Amino acid sequence: MGKLYFRYGAMGSSKTANALMVRYNYIEKGQNCILLKPGIENRDGEKVVRSRMGLEAECTFVEEFLDEVVNEWFTRKSDAWKKLDCVLVDEAQFLTEEQVDLLAEVVDRYDLPVICYGLRTDFTSHLFTGSKRLMEIANYIEEVPTVCWCGRRAHFNARVCNGKIVRDGEQIMMGGNESYVSVCRRHFLSGEVNGVRERDIQE
Repeated sequence: MGKLYFRYGAMGSSKTANALMVRYNYIEKGQNCILLKPGIENRDGEKVVRSRMGLEAECTFVEEFLDEVVNEWFTRKSDAWKKLDCVLVDEAQFLTEEQVDLLAEVVDRYDLPVICYGLRTDFTSHLFTGSKRLMEIANYIEEVPTVCWCGRRAHFNARVCNGKIVRDGEQIMMGGNESYVSVCRRHFLSGEVNGVRERDIQE
């Protein structure tokens, strides 16, 4: 049965790699799977999803997918989307509330699994719009874990400049390892983006 999933994690938790592996599994079994991302995400090129591990695949913009699906609901001109077995969405934090609600309707109308991957919070520790709505209405919410430099689980995405955490700025600023680092709450609040682990000191 179709469900709406939200799989979130801090930067560097292999969310995109996970999405690409799920896509591969569907294709390997002869099933139809579409990979989406919001049009605002352009770090890897327009219609490409690429993980830090080097895995990549072509994708479609969420906006194009939803425009065609909604048009089909009202005109009944095409049933192409009904032949899908799964919908995967990368960078789901950039979705609007309306887009999340439409994806939920895709789940309910077509009994399709829609699996969204994204960050939960921004560099100030506040929820992104898309993530907030997914937290509110998703059937399943799962964390994709990663760790802070100290070894604790990382839940925060710190924006950095010249080795220091930046606290002010626009919510959306594209960047990778040069601009963001995943840290635990303790080090997010203290502003430490690197250091020596306590166990290494003890050793």
